[in-house]
Amino acid sequence: MTDQVSNPGSNPVSESRWQTLLSVEELARALGRPDVVVLDARSSLADPAACERAYRQSHVPGAYFADLDRDLSDHSRPGGRHPWPSAEDFTARLGEWGITPDHQVVVYDAGDGGLSAARAWFLLRALGHRDVAVLDGGWKRWTAQGCLVEVGTPVSSTPAAYHADFDRALLFDAPQVQAHLAAGGMLLDARASERFRGEVEPMDTVAGHVPGAINRPYAENLSEGGFKPAPELKREFEQLLGGRDPHDVVVMCGSGVTACHHLLAMEHAGLPGAKLFTGSWSGWIEDPTRPVATGA
Repeated sequence: MTDQVSNPGSNPVSESRWQTLLSVEELARALGRPDVVVLDARSSLADPAACERAYRQSHVPGAYFADLDRDLSDHSRPGGRHPWPSAEDFTARLGEWGITPDHQVVVYDAGDGGLSAARAWFLLRALGHRDVAVLDGGWKRWTAQGCLVEVGTPVSSTPAAYHADFDRALLFDAPQVQAHLAAGGMLLDARASERFRGEVEPMDTVAGHVPGAINRPYAENLSEGGFKPAPELKREFEQLLGGRDPHDVVVMCGSGVTACHHLLAMEHAGLPGAKLFTGSWSGWIEDPTRPVATGA
């Protein structure tokens, strides 16, 4: 299920590395390793402050709280409801958590499919950080299996220096998406089908989708509270891509959060290379002159 990598001849517990998903059992064994940093990325669009309150009440031991709005976005910048942060600000935050490029980072959220956790995963991946993975099943599965929890906040980390920049080739804005579509590229929308068709729109001021986009709701990556097995995801995405190279795919959603779920699922399936439309639908409609499609 996971993408564990170990150094031959060494202690597999101390040297294991994960780059897409890891299980509750694997994280439980890795807790306390000096090279492992855990981030709690639980989020709620309905009540953003609720998740930090829940974190203070109980979280994976040693985990730091990564707030979707404060840490994984930058609302001083344009680009939809969750604007992509600057590399300078995000790496500074990583340093405050004591994270360096050599750390194994594990991210989890509530267990609703790895949504905010996938966003944190791709932020790190776009910096070139390889050893970052999402806890499959998240907080829900962790507590359901009776794993240890911690109350309050962890002991402050030793500040670290993290020097890196985002790979801009992985991050598309609206004009780049338009050019991508004009060149025959695929744009994959991770929103629920009724939002894609424009039948409902609970978050944004305009309903519909980018003309030329195709729809695969992120929930189709899930089964029984976690990600589908990698071979199953591979079959499904290969059928969807229809022979396209994953590098020819840009993913989007409402604001650049759930789209990262597709990026994680594709990489776990052995199909890396897709890009992110960072502003997604909420960034697309910032310019009222851009076209809008409805229906299937």
